[in-house]
Amino acid sequence: MRRPIALTLGAAVLAAATAGAQSRPAFDVASLKPSPPFTGDLININLGTARHGLLTLSNACLADCLRYAYSITNNEQIAGPDWIKFKDVRFDIQANALADTPLPRLREMLQTLLTERFKLESHTSQKSMSFVALVVGKNGPKIVEGVEDSDASHNSFIPGKIISNRIPMATLVTLLSRFLGETVVDMTGMKGWYAVNLEWTPEPPESRRPPESQPAAPADVAPGPTIFSAVESQLGLKLEHRKGPLDIMVIDHAERVPVGN
Repeated sequence: MRRPIALTLGAAVLAAATAGAQSRPAFDVASLKPSPPFTGDLININLGTARHGLLTLSNACLADCLRYAYSITNNEQIAGPDWIKFKDVRFDIQANALADTPLPRLREMLQTLLTERFKLESHTSQKSMSFVALVVGKNGPKIVEGVEDSDASHNSFIPGKIISNRIPMATLVTLLSRFLGETVVDMTGMKGWYAVNLEWTPEPPESRRPPESQPAAPADVAPGPTIFSAVESQLGLKLEHRKGPLDIMVIDHAERVPVGN
């Protein structure tokens, strides 16, 4: 009987679990510390930015940091102590490497930093679960490669809009997962950085109610595209519901207070 092929988190998870500390790539300079107490109405959350060798995260819980380090798109593929997903246990990270260090290498350096500062111990297991696969549409992708160092001031990642002049598929599926509220897995095979202009009509809270309790839509308002139809028509990609085994990163141990800088 043929065994099902699992969709993995990537070789980085297994490599980090087995490599010796001395062989792991590391940042030249790195700061990792608890975020200051939140005050005010707005909170600036940076779930991972890398530019010219500078990697930053701000107001990110440990699960957020792990997701960026290991290219994990959703919290369902991370298990461990409850506090690693608490939004009131947040951290700020600023780390420097050479300006031409590629993103995959920066992620490996972040893995080293998290392992050392939180004294992480982890392993990988599998779990059968429902997910949404992002695949290439039947007529091929419509998006083009982004221009390096282009102006990112008009990038927007809000419900109903994902606009960026240059992002990888890993970031796109992370955003889609966030807005869908479901596990999204990249199965496009597209490895570059792309310009994305995606707009859809966010699902209103009323749509989650039982059909009999939903208010009637105004007759003169045409429904906008759903996120599923927008991905297909605007990006030439497709979101498909599937079920199968996925790798889960299990945190066996992590210190709540990281080692100081």
